[in-house]
Amino acid sequence: MASKENRRITDVGTLKALAHPLRLKLYRLLFVAEAATASHLAEQVDEAVSLVSYHLRKLAEHGLVEEAEPRSADGRERWWQPSSDGVSIRDEDFQDAPEKVAAHLAASRMFLEQRAEMYRRYLDERAHWGPEWSEAAHDSESLLRLTAAELAELKKDLHDLLKRYDEQGRAHEAAGDTEGREHVALHVYGFPFRV
Repeated sequence: MASKENRRITDVGTLKALAHPLRLKLYRLLFVAEAATASHLAEQVDEAVSLVSYHLRKLAEHGLVEEAEPRSADGRERWWQPSSDGVSIRDEDFQDAPEKVAAHLAASRMFLEQRAEMYRRYLDERAHWGPEWSEAAHDSESLLRLTAAELAELKKDLHDLLKRYDEQGRAHEAAGDTEGREHVALHVYGFPFRV
């Protein structure tokens, strides 16, 4: 990846580019793979290579992905990688105009739907992961009483903890310790509600 920093998305055009259902799936798959060709990705999403190539180019137009160094001897294959170590989308960047509010809301709902689909797929396949993964996986709900400042502090603490585990896992994998290592999705939501 070109940058080890998260890319902060602040414009509607880039948000809409990422908030396309197929593009988000491709971005996520590319992020997990670190680099891939359109043909590799097309197999995973069951779409035509030409369609996947088109959407990768759209993501590249907005600086979300970029060409990567080839990973095979076949010079005809074009390799892609994320251009940063993830993206961040903040509500505050989309509050100054109604069309920005609407775009941010639509994108947030689509992100939630895809995350929920990932979890539904895991639930359907849970029996095939075996007891070790079934025991390690979890879902929980915590109903806390916090101020906005305390929730922001909790968010930062969780981010720091996740970053530590991610760096640790990547270091082990880079050292060849891949036995039993799988991709893990962790979705955390913290939001106010009233009863």
